[in-house]
Amino acid sequence: MRTRTITTAAILLLALTACGSDNEPRATETASKPTAPKSTPDAKPSPAEPRAFGQEFTLTDDGMTMGITVLGYEQDTFHPQTSADEEFGTKGYTWAAVEIKACLKKGTSGVTRYPWALAYADGARIEPSSVTYGDFPKPEYPYEAKMKAGDCVRGKTVFAVPTKQRPERVLYVPEALDTPAEWNVPKA
Repeated sequence: MRTRTITTAAILLLALTACGSDNEPRATETASKPTAPKSTPDAKPSPAEPRAFGQEFTLTDDGMTMGITVLGYEQDTFHPQTSADEEFGTKGYTWAAVEIKACLKKGTSGVTRYPWALAYADGARIEPSSVTYGDFPKPEYPYEAKMKAGDCVRGKTVFAVPTKQRPERVLYVPEALDTPAEWNVPKA
């Protein structure tokens, strides 16, 4: 009986996740693929108040220390061969990019674009685009990269965003943080 319940629950979970579509932009409550290490009792990251672009957030977790910052935000300033609307079958979306820099100060770790999100005044959160094109802004922030102490990674992550809205904040939401680290997006 227990095996049947677990199997049924697993099939239901698989069916529900298969119903989602990667063919259109998503607004979600949290980023879906954080890869930072799980928090330990010794970890004491404090996201505090939103930062200005260029101000570093230091994440210390499980023997590693990483400095992370947002360097800039641009929206509708680059026009790849495929528009956001064409890519996702939507109307009223454009491409935006966030420039990010992460430097590993101690230990070993990895970075990915998936713990990042854009937060809007109405509560919507938009995750990074799952697609990339050769004419997206360079350098691109990696989908996934391993790092050792002393390494830095810098690049731009692209989002499909509503053309007539601007996000309020850029969020960094890895599993190691109970509260996201935030950077205020300047007014246009």
